[in-house]
Amino acid sequence: MGLTRLRYRARCTAVALAATVGILSPAAASAVWAHSPPRGDVAGVVARAMPAVVSITTRRIERDQFGQSVPSRDLGSGVIVDRRGYIVTNNHVVEDAEQIKVALPDERVFPARLVGADRFTDLAVLKIDGAKLPVAALGDSAQLRVGETVMAIGNPLWIEGGPSVTVGVVSGLKRSMEQEGLPMLHHLIQTDAAINPGNSGGPLIDGRGRVVGINTALIPSAHGIGFAMSIDAVKPVLAALIARGRVTRPTLGLTAVSVTPQVAYVNELTVGRGALVVNVEPNGPGEAAGFRPDDVIIGVEGRPVRNLHELHDVLMRGGVGQRVEIIVRRGQESLVLRPVLEEY
Repeated sequence: MGLTRLRYRARCTAVALAATVGILSPAAASAVWAHSPPRGDVAGVVARAMPAVVSITTRRIERDQFGQSVPSRDLGSGVIVDRRGYIVTNNHVVEDAEQIKVALPDERVFPARLVGADRFTDLAVLKIDGAKLPVAALGDSAQLRVGETVMAIGNPLWIEGGPSVTVGVVSGLKRSMEQEGLPMLHHLIQTDAAINPGNSGGPLIDGRGRVVGINTALIPSAHGIGFAMSIDAVKPVLAALIARGRVTRPTLGLTAVSVTPQVAYVNELTVGRGALVVNVEPNGPGEAAGFRPDDVIIGVEGRPVRNLHELHDVLMRGGVGQRVEIIVRRGQESLVLRPVLEEY
């Protein structure tokens, strides 16, 4: 299944918006409205977040078939999260950009500098210098529920007149997706709010106008399937990029996939959950510790590991240079391996 990061160059097609309408009892409606606004309140919710949503225009220099330099202009979105002028967006929106300009809905335009980027989560932080900058409130994505109303705000398809808004629901939580040649993304919120090229880096907001995700990707062959990086996963990356301009990550020097019942059946595994090792990097910490392809990681430092997402979360609690104890299932036997984490 192909995944498209949403840098827009005026040649992409839109994703249709799917909507579902249901009838609720008054009690059930009150419970849902605590998270999702009645339809008439959507405008008020959007108005709280809209001033902080920015349009990001980048200029890159590429090479044509004759090796000649050809400038290109790309469009993306972002959201101001700090009064000092810090903006969160996607890494692929600003990657390799020679110039970055940011436009606010109030028509102010600023040059922006790249503070730092993290390819692993496809996030980046920009900085602009301006007075009385609007700031979006950050929410708590751990409190999201499937079926809850969310709104995507961004600048799709070079449409003039300021940010666009689409409304949908949370279709799924804790999704993981990958695209060839790019790191696998975790902590994704799936939504049917229409996300189009140019929306990338813009906010997904909840019924209180708080940012609960950063719009990141869509599946071109599907309708009503878009993804946003959950704000709880964004917050530590944001803090690290502002403080140091980079995120330090420990690695095992392995490529792995989540074990599902289907993966377990196809690969004739003896466990139904974990992280299946598919490749061991030469001269890496995994090879030094004795990992092999087809090993299944089922625990780290006494914590069970049910999938690749949990493996990444547990490893992030360790530090570069730290030796960790990992439980591996190899065929019918369980082994304990003790690699030393290296920097990703």
